[in-house]
Amino acid sequence: MAAIRTRGLTKEFGDLVAVDDLDLVVEEGEVFGFLGPNGAGKSTTINLLLDFIRPTSGSVEVLGLDAGAEPATIRERVGVLPEGYGFDDPLTGREYLDWAIETRGASDDPDELLSLVGLAGDADRMAKSYSKGMQQRLSLAMALVDDPDMLILDEPTTGLDPNGIQQMRSVIRERAEAGTTVFFSSHILSEVEAVCDRVGVMNEGKLVALDSIEQLRENAGGQATINLECASPPTDLGVETLDGVASTTVEDDTLVVDCLDPSVKVDVVTHAAERTTITDITSETVSLESLFNDLTGGGRDAGEDEQAASGAATDGQEVPQ
Repeated sequence: MAAIRTRGLTKEFGDLVAVDDLDLVVEEGEVFGFLGPNGAGKSTTINLLLDFIRPTSGSVEVLGLDAGAEPATIRERVGVLPEGYGFDDPLTGREYLDWAIETRGASDDPDELLSLVGLAGDADRMAKSYSKGMQQRLSLAMALVDDPDMLILDEPTTGLDPNGIQQMRSVIRERAEAGTTVFFSSHILSEVEAVCDRVGVMNEGKLVALDSIEQLRENAGGQATINLECASPPTDLGVETLDGVASTTVEDDTLVVDCLDPSVKVDVVTHAAERTTITDITSETVSLESLFNDLTGGGRDAGEDEQAASGAATDGQEVPQ
């Protein structure tokens, strides 16, 4: 059964089409990365999945349930880490977590969850005094209450230091291995690449790509660079005559070859190895940043229009952005 399924999902705010005819399937137990620049429609999609806002047209199913017909049941089974969640009440980290456990009618050990996210030593501090990264850790702990069937994480690594990011990755992997579906929305490309099985790329409300990052790279093609370190200066090897080679340069004992397609690198190595001794090889393929920019064309400059429209459409109801 699909954990998430949308068909023709569309959300309009006046003249702005925030989500445009989205057909998406996320499988159970999958770590799915939802990529896109600010204003691409990611947060609006999450709000639609949780029925915080209603679609203009199309349908949404979460865990096999109609999001519009059974939102309460869905929310009972989904843990959410919203972007920019704040802790303003005069409560400690443990008290916030106790509240989340009581609200869900769960039996989690708060100390165990606080330890899992690295807050064991700060449990009795006021949460509003936490740094941004610590608040993210607490938000994650609250999302994990009652071992949800699905985690929806919206920009979860915001404010985290490298240790916090590593801890977040570890928790995500452990939950996924136990069968939890993880929907990971972010514009931080390296984080998505580190934990996700597949990614969907949104741009201006449309899903413009859907695959593993490796397959997206392969499909994107584009130039690739190979550096051949040789035992002697690699001059007059004739590599530049090969089909698919865009240019060559020699830097001391290293031959740098720009290829029009990554597959040409094999021909380059074979040709050069027949004519000189190669001592080392390094290769550069399409960077994730280049791939992202190619797919989104830079995206919208900012997400202000989408966020303002989302806020207006909910009549003051606070929803995750």
